[in-house]
Amino acid sequence: MGISPSNSSITHSIYQVLRADLLKGRYAPDVKLKIADLGDALSVSSGVIREALSRLSAEGLVVAEPQRGFRVAPVSASEFIDLAGARVELEGICLRKAIELGNVEWESRIMSALHRLKRLSILGPAEAEDVLAVTDAHSEFHRALIDACGSDWLLRARDLLFTHSERYRWLSLLHANRERDLNSEHEELAKAVVERRPQLACELLGTHLNRTVDYLLGTDFLR
Repeated sequence: MGISPSNSSITHSIYQVLRADLLKGRYAPDVKLKIADLGDALSVSSGVIREALSRLSAEGLVVAEPQRGFRVAPVSASEFIDLAGARVELEGICLRKAIELGNVEWESRIMSALHRLKRLSILGPAEAEDVLAVTDAHSEFHRALIDACGSDWLLRARDLLFTHSERYRWLSLLHANRERDLNSEHEELAKAVVERRPQLACELLGTHLNRTVDYLLGTDFLR
């Protein structure tokens, strides 16, 4: 029997709630997620929780263990460094291609995504009522920068890396004790892209991504 539209909608809502909580660090890395407790807390059935956690497992935010249930995905300095390095390399390729092939409509999408991200970021990562809105705006901006690259396979590979690195980005925002002007970083990156300056754009992208690594490694969280 398939999932009814109403059940599908409930599952999606619970998935969004759990995803936001995972990104905000409500559940510590490697902690077991008890389906019954989550169901009671969110007033839904165990089946809905299990389906939502399965979706989150596909994203890499939780780990499914046969016969043992689910736990929050672990984090490590080595994985984060590897992820960031892979993103710098792959997104650099995508960025150069997008700058070469992108049109005026592509430039408009970048500036529109930048504006939305700046508006939502005013609340700050810890205080935002809708952390998913900020997360989605951040994802939309970085995707807009490269979505004119002309290669679906490059974009798919990049999206996989982005999904796995997002959790570390939020950990950096939550645990780093240094001030960071993310709006300025995003503005400078967008400006270099729409001005068709590939070398500068790639350098700014690398600095932007590696700064997140440096900030998180500078805390006690991954030690």
